[in-house]
Amino acid sequence: MDLNPVRRSSMTLYSDPRDHYSHRVRMVLAEKGVTVDIIDVNARRPTQALAELNPYNTVPTLVDRELVLYESTIVIEYLDERFPHPPLLPVYPVARAQSRLLMHRIENDWSGHVDVLMRGRGGERTLAKAHRELRESIVSASPLFAERPFFMNDEFTLLDCCVAPILWRLNHINIELPERQTRALTKYMQRMFARQSFRDSLTEFEVEMRE
Repeated sequence: MDLNPVRRSSMTLYSDPRDHYSHRVRMVLAEKGVTVDIIDVNARRPTQALAELNPYNTVPTLVDRELVLYESTIVIEYLDERFPHPPLLPVYPVARAQSRLLMHRIENDWSGHVDVLMRGRGGERTLAKAHRELRESIVSASPLFAERPFFMNDEFTLLDCCVAPILWRLNHINIELPERQTRALTKYMQRMFARQSFRDSLTEFEVEMRE
């Protein structure tokens, strides 16, 4: 899948069309306008070709000539440095460190719960706990989205690329947000989902999540 024909690249991305970690990488690629060969992989049944590249046999995995990278946060930071325009991390060290810390918090507080709910596996209590904790955490974070046009920033950043794919999946994992408490978050979601790079990053499966 060509995300944008403007900038040519010899990159290949192994990506699960259902996976929010892969989605964040596709979103960065679309934001940067990078053309990439995307190979769809089912994360539950990875291929031998992927295993030969990545010892953990996980997605997303990015191949850029002789370089092979995995783990989504490593991949998106590499892409931001590899294609510096537009920059998706703040210039100043303190602000960059704060952005990285927030990405780490998203990983700890949200991503694991999304993984459990997307797989739909585990006992009823496990699924209920993941559902409750994710919903409560997102609702409690909603006021943060009122402060600036983007998540904790005046400009679009890698943080948005991590947050937006999770928010896109809320309907699919049956999380309803209370309208009064999450108005700022709802407006943020509308802006993100209308963004061209976000639309370009969606797979057919992801489009169907909200139809």
